[in-house]
Amino acid sequence: MFSEDSAAEAAVLIKSIILYSSSPLEFHIICDHAAQHYLQNRLDLLKHPQHPILVRFYRIPHQAMAARIEREGAIWTDHSAGLPGLMKLFIHEILPPTVKRSIFVDTDAFFISDPAQLWAHFNALQPRTAISMPSHPDQDEPGWHNANRICSCIMLLDLDRLRALRLMDSRFYREDPHGARVPALAPPAFEAMFGKPVDAGSGDGRVKYEGVKLGDQGYWWAIVSHRPEIFEHLSYDWEVSSCLMDTYMKGLGEDDADEEHEKLVQVHTEDTPERGRAVLPKMLHFNCLEGVERYYEWPGWEDPASGLAQRWLPAVRYHVGFKWLWLNQPESNATLTVQTLFDVKFADELFADERVHASTAKEGDERR
Repeated sequence: MFSEDSAAEAAVLIKSIILYSSSPLEFHIICDHAAQHYLQNRLDLLKHPQHPILVRFYRIPHQAMAARIEREGAIWTDHSAGLPGLMKLFIHEILPPTVKRSIFVDTDAFFISDPAQLWAHFNALQPRTAISMPSHPDQDEPGWHNANRICSCIMLLDLDRLRALRLMDSRFYREDPHGARVPALAPPAFEAMFGKPVDAGSGDGRVKYEGVKLGDQGYWWAIVSHRPEIFEHLSYDWEVSSCLMDTYMKGLGEDDADEEHEKLVQVHTEDTPERGRAVLPKMLHFNCLEGVERYYEWPGWEDPASGLAQRWLPAVRYHVGFKWLWLNQPESNATLTVQTLFDVKFADELFADERVHASTAKEGDERR
């Protein structure tokens, strides 16, 4: 997250995770100073969490992100998320090897159930699976290469597997004879969908893939389309989205509604992996609410004719307005630990450093 606005949304998400979690938590937050400052002010209110919590901020400057994209060679974006949005493709490189799995969630979402249920889903994935996210095979948008058939808004990532597959390419790998022995997964996938990179028109010889839409999601779609064996569908329960999916027409209401009623009223589940079952909302995602930087400030919430407001406004008001102070459990001995990492290096940089070190050591041995 790279603004105070994104941190304001993320604060609601983090608060909901702490509120509902039945297990210890780790948050790995890639951010700038403004975002960290906003979140830190709220975290400081949490003195007695119910469970142990680790919050680790990864402060990556814009020039470091731009340099990593340049080393990849051809990816770019015209999406509103900009350069930081592409960092979703490099989470496995930014987080240390000690972090073996992670759940990524867009900031404009919050949980309404225990996130430990979602974490447990890792145990159900096949050994070869590296990525799990919601898929929508019924969606069709040729101008986007049908990238709306997935949603990278929420992802289960096996970081160890992505590292072993060497997901993203780098000039450092290509220039090193040893690095070139392990080809990166992404370039063949990107070329299969977008064709070979073309001149970027920048006048400096840079190239880019043409026709990539939806930012990082366009690239993820190319990856999972080309390598379907590393992908598994994630239940819509965890992606009740206001964009395209109309939250499947799910919403607060009759508390005695049964499964047959829920299946009858829901939409956008025919011809999908969810056909024949009722979507049971566990996380809400309020994307595509235009005109505001923070989804909960969308003018449509005040429109009595808005179906989205009718279904979910009380939930939004509750989770936004729930005070951080209320998360405290005075009888708890659990602690909140906050760490900040400033000198963050991508995995390809660490690879280059190791090669230089190995080469220097070899030269020293030869001189002896």
